[in-house]
Amino acid sequence: MDIVLASGSPRRRELLAGAGVEFEVRPSPAEEIHDASLDPAVLCERNAELKARAVVVPGAAVIGADTLVFIDGEPLGKPKDLDEARAMLRRLSGREHAVCTGVCVVGPDGGAEAFHEITTVRFRELSEEVIEDYFSKVNPLDKAGSYGIQEHGEMLVEGISGGFDNVMGLPVAAVLERLKACGGEQF
Repeated sequence: MDIVLASGSPRRRELLAGAGVEFEVRPSPAEEIHDASLDPAVLCERNAELKARAVVVPGAAVIGADTLVFIDGEPLGKPKDLDEARAMLRRLSGREHAVCTGVCVVGPDGGAEAFHEITTVRFRELSEEVIEDYFSKVNPLDKAGSYGIQEHGEMLVEGISGGFDNVMGLPVAAVLERLKACGGEQF
């Protein structure tokens, strides 16, 4: 069974490749939904399914994913600019927040299974100096919540409860289970 990752995310590629999966990358052209009134898990799963269904490869399993940071029930996606990125990190400073990754695997038969994982992340108290130092090392503009746990995350993160790979953008073990269920005997 061929596998397609409907994402241009280098982090998702790294995670899937690290699990020994052979796959093709085809970034999805789907437009994400930005509806803060939806439950975080529902929003992430819907976006993941939109992304996966927008990439059609006959006979292949297509993986779509969407990761959002939620605090006080509000989604924090990718910031528009550095000012918004600074504001996001100030809001996360010294607090816990949830990272939800929704995934949808569309099987070769067209059937889809969407699921999600949630990880709780605790941030350190962040000074303006720490935020600026972090931004000098990491581009926050392509990351939900303005940070990547795998890139100098120790500067920001005090601890997590849940999957590290989920915070990076793909809960790998759960994805492998779904691929196996839709015909990927190699998993």
